Amino acid sequence: MKNFLFVAAENDGIRKCKAGGMGDVVRDVPRQISERGDKVSIVVPSYSRLHQNGTFKSYLILQLRGINYTAELYEVIPKKEFKNIHHYVIHHPEITGGQIAHIYHDDPEEPFFTDYLKFTIFCTAVAEAIKIGAFGKLDIVHMHDWHTSLLLFVKTYHPQYTGLKKLRFVFSIHNLAMQGIRPLRNNYSSLENWFPEVPYDPDRLMDHRYQDCINLMAVGIRLADAVHTVSPSYKEDILKPSAPPEFIGGESLETDLQEANKEGRLFGILNGSNYTNFRVAEKGLLYQNIVKAIFGWLQEESKKYKADYLAHTGEKIMHYLAEPPKFIVASVARLTEQKFYFFKRSPQALIEILKKLEKVNGIFMLLGNGDPQYEELFRKMSYAHKNFVFTNGYSEDLVDSIYLETDLYFMPSLFEPCGISQMLAMRNGTPCLVHNTGGLKDTVKHMKTGFGFDGATYDEKIKNMITVFDEVLQIFFHDKDTWKTLQAHAKKMRFTWQKSVDAYYINLYTPHS
Repeated sequence: MKNFLFVAAENDGIRKCKAGGMGDVVRDVPRQISERGDKVSIVVPSYSRLHQNGTFKSYLILQLRGINYTAELYEVIPKKEFKNIHHYVIHHPEITGGQIAHIYHDDPEEPFFTDYLKFTIFCTAVAEAIKIGAFGKLDIVHMHDWHTSLLLFVKTYHPQYTGLKKLRFVFSIHNLAMQGIRPLRNNYSSLENWFPEVPYDPDRLMDHRYQDCINLMAVGIRLADAVHTVSPSYKEDILKPSAPPEFIGGESLETDLQEANKEGRLFGILNGSNYTNFRVAEKGLLYQNIVKAIFGWLQEESKKYKADYLAHTGEKIMHYLAEPPKFIVASVARLTEQKFYFFKRSPQALIEILKKLEKVNGIFMLLGNGDPQYEELFRKMSYAHKNFVFTNGYSEDLVDSIYLETDLYFMPSLFEPCGISQMLAMRNGTPCLVHNTGGLKDTVKHMKTGFGFDGATYDEKIKNMITVFDEVLQIFFHDKDTWKTLQAHAKKMRFTWQKSVDAYYINLYTPHS
């Protein structure tokens, strides 16, 4: 029996610990590993809240900034129990939750500053927990995104943790654009401030563009035994340099990725989707679930919602409860440049789509929170257009209803490492309209299982997005047979975790000579 440790910022296997698709992966992959008879522990930060009903396991004494830090390890109750899976959180007063899903901080002046501090404490605490055997005798440590790669720095350079070198370390890239760049020295959040007595090789840590900084995404790529991208097409994309906005590729790390590829350490394996043990939503509750979510958000003091905006949204929903629209387009996503750059740069494109929907008594429903600029853009759109319903938050019931009850799922991502939303929509037989990039290209085939748009230039992409949207409406309202075929083909697609994790065992979890 192999013993795995998953280290991540999110884990949807426990409640209220998800901001994006990474949470789904960290929930589902361990379940597949468990089915193979192996053991998995999953550890995430507590964010000052997740430990509260947990079982205390151990104090973790760390040396940081030249002083003693004491963190605490708790085992917590999962949403569902599975054999050989244990869920843990690490608590320390400085590991706090941020504004985004009560997980990530939004630091506009110094991006990554606050998150870097808390993940530094978290990663060092994980190293200490491994050292004292808190997760048993481990074989493989699987880390996810830049939040966890400092563990590789600790393993490689910290004299107290040389014992970690005998383990196999796997690093998954979920979003290459977020790289965790902070100074090497002369800053409170610098590497040398937190590890003043640890010698290191700056060439193996530094950012190519800012050579006085550590790049934690680069550390993951350079120091892991295996590096994993979450779709084959995304792997191919990131081996090339970015040329935004037409093409988002390696984001300055393409040479590191090319090196990892030459060394046989880089693998593109498509994420799976869950086709068993998932919440089955009840049909017919879409608008009720929006209203329920609005009341829930109004009671959360931490939300920055204004009552008048929620009232405005609620009023729209009451109208659609009485007179349902004929066609519903939906998106569920974190509001970031990655997901909605096209609408931020070209709001006219969204307005054009809304006008086309108005002519057929259709609506566009968007659920999400994130970047304040994007939130503001979509709130303004909601006030200006009665058929744009923007619900600025998260609700599991509402998400389930959106995937189940909408006619078209729209994913105009600028780039997409994999994307899980399109798989969840297709699982319910909902065709998707996607930008042909990364994992979207691997999962949605134009006029076979959904719709795709692309273009050689930015303007061409926008033009083709509108053209394909016209095709969607034409088929839905005037060619029901084709629409039903698309729905049936979408529903038949199976991107199973079993297939993905088979590839993990062959490529990621097994040393290659």
